[in-house]
Amino acid sequence: MNTISASPDNADGSDWQRFMNLLKGDPKIKTEAQPHYGRWASDWLKAGGRASESATRDYFDSLGRRRNLKDWQFGQAVFAVELWTKKVAQLKWAHSFDWSGLAAQAVELEDTHRTLYRETQAVSSRTPNNQLRVPGPSSRDRIPAPGEKEAIAELYIESQKAIRLAGLAVATEKTYLPWIVRFCRFRMRRLEQGIREFNPESLSLYLEYLALEKQVAPSTQKQALNALVLLGKKVYGVEEFELDFKPAWKGHRRPPTIMTREEVKQVIGFLDDPWKLISQILYGSGLRQSEGLRLRVKDIDFGQGTIAVHDGKGGKHRTVPLPKALEQRLQDHLQVVREKHLADLAIGLGEAHLAKSLRRKYPSAAKEWPWQFVFSSAKLCAHPRTGHVARYHLHEKSLQRQFKAATRRATLPKRVTCHTLRHSFATHLLESGIDIRTVQDLMGHADVSTTMIYLHVMKRPGAGAPSPLDLF
Repeated sequence: MNTISASPDNADGSDWQRFMNLLKGDPKIKTEAQPHYGRWASDWLKAGGRASESATRDYFDSLGRRRNLKDWQFGQAVFAVELWTKKVAQLKWAHSFDWSGLAAQAVELEDTHRTLYRETQAVSSRTPNNQLRVPGPSSRDRIPAPGEKEAIAELYIESQKAIRLAGLAVATEKTYLPWIVRFCRFRMRRLEQGIREFNPESLSLYLEYLALEKQVAPSTQKQALNALVLLGKKVYGVEEFELDFKPAWKGHRRPPTIMTREEVKQVIGFLDDPWKLISQILYGSGLRQSEGLRLRVKDIDFGQGTIAVHDGKGGKHRTVPLPKALEQRLQDHLQVVREKHLADLAIGLGEAHLAKSLRRKYPSAAKEWPWQFVFSSAKLCAHPRTGHVARYHLHEKSLQRQFKAATRRATLPKRVTCHTLRHSFATHLLESGIDIRTVQDLMGHADVSTTMIYLHVMKRPGAGAPSPLDLF
């Protein structure tokens, strides 16, 4: 059953017999392995690999896509095809083909390889009595503790209240609250503790659990730490406490991905308005995605050639240049928006969303033209809580979806998002000779060290020294 002696339909009988004799005469090939080499050769012949070198490469590309194929099996296939092309068919291109290099490309990474070591060699975190657990997930972690839902819901509301009283950003609230919930579940399920009292030791154990068992990045560890420190100080009222765990230091921030001017032009060329206009403003003025979508008519000053950005990241305000190349298109766009706004007013609508405090201070502002969104939604929407009907700005997910589709059509060999336009804005200004302090102000960075990250992704970083390879 484990033999292949008859010639396959896709091989000449004499050639096949010669191939099998070569296998039998090779002392390195065991008798029980000979049929497997025969099957690889038959598979290659059936795929039309002997037609050309290119067809052979296509065959091995297809072979490499098979799941659960071992590297030694791939090597068997390479040896079998090499033997056939050199000794049986005696093809000219086979003698210059890098067979050993092809087989070497399929060598698998072992479990102890540095790329996989941390993922395969598990280390468990400590228990309250400082004893190491057996590596692996615990079934207890998935079973809710008695009264868990009610206790966490109560603490969730207290934490949300504390965050808002502290005046933190919405993004911070959305980030911190899930960490607080996970920490509470860890205490109640893994440590079997209540959550009404603050325990610095449990916080250290949770951070250790994230680092060792969940293997989260150092930046994620720091994010969790910040959330839980806020919990201790603002909810439990513990101003000072010490932890036995410190997040790992991972060095400097990773340089951002940058698009060249040609790539920016190519991607934007695949967009239609209003997405094209929004993307051009993000790139031309260095705005964040949320800042561009939340622009109101009053924020654009055509006379001064500027755009006012209010309540940016960290609650900061700044002024950025309005690209001259976009002035006419932006005016035409606003004319269309104004006509839509006047039509809304004619039927008793025409309000733009305003914060509750602004609506109270300026009762009629919501219907005034300056307060309308530059990139307003195509439909009126009811407020999720109050039910008040108004027109909002475009959803960021819609922009992200359109931009992603454009990058796919442009076939860029890098991962880019809408925020990459902002990174490209800063980098291209620095490449044009604009001083870093000016770029810092335009970006709204609190510290120049944040802006300096773009020095590492310029076309000529540092002193502009060429690569030694270019000097050959």
